[in-house]
Amino acid sequence: MNALQVSGVGFTYGARQALNDLAFELAPGRFGALLGPNGAGKSTLIALLTRLFELQQGDIQIFGHSLRDEPRQALRQLGVVFQQSTLDLDLSVQQNLAYHAALHGMPRREAQARIDEELLRQDLAERRHDKVRTLNGGHRRRVEISRALLHQPRLLLLDEASAGLDPASRLALGRHVRNLCREQGLCVLWTTHLLDEIESSDDLLILHRGERVASGKAAEFGDLATSFARLTGDEALGRGHVREAIRPNLDTQARRSGFSREHPAEEPQP
Repeated sequence: MNALQVSGVGFTYGARQALNDLAFELAPGRFGALLGPNGAGKSTLIALLTRLFELQQGDIQIFGHSLRDEPRQALRQLGVVFQQSTLDLDLSVQQNLAYHAALHGMPRREAQARIDEELLRQDLAERRHDKVRTLNGGHRRRVEISRALLHQPRLLLLDEASAGLDPASRLALGRHVRNLCREQGLCVLWTTHLLDEIESSDDLLILHRGERVASGKAAEFGDLATSFARLTGDEALGRGHVREAIRPNLDTQARRSGFSREHPAEEPQP
């Protein structure tokens, strides 16, 4: 059974097609990276997965439970960290987590045991009584991950979770979440527009203009910068999704392969 199965999902905002016949699957215990430029449809997909939007076309199953037919059972398997933080900055770490547990209807004793467990796992036990506003960005994200895991979901969604973090914190967050996959068997879907957040062992799906344009193990893509630019064209370059550190390598490989920014959709000529 797949952790996540997306089948023929389409979604429109009026006349604009945000997702078009999207289909992919993610196995339990895997780290899946959903990569695409801004406007590719990533946020729309997250809204559908969390039922902020109703499905218009197709179906989504989470560990065999259809979001259309069994929404409660499906959402019970799901934990979410949104791009914009939803923590109360004036409450302590402990208070934020306890409030979330209460919303899930967890008995107080069970909730406290789960909070203690997650704070230890996230290396935050010593910060439990600190107000959230005193934490740095990386630690705030760890609090949000702790909160998302309190009810022991089997699938964790992280939507642009590294937004606003410095490079060291982004690296540490990615490493931490991958460790959760390896050590806890958690399945993760991580959305991003940044190439340097992808590791060779990840399951990679590239989304562009609402459609899946490529998928597979990240290692299979070779030079990811070149592949991503070819698949998404000038949108990837013009909006800054290829970082400055990657551009020189991209430019060199593009010249060697015959790839041109003026004709980004064309295959290299023999």
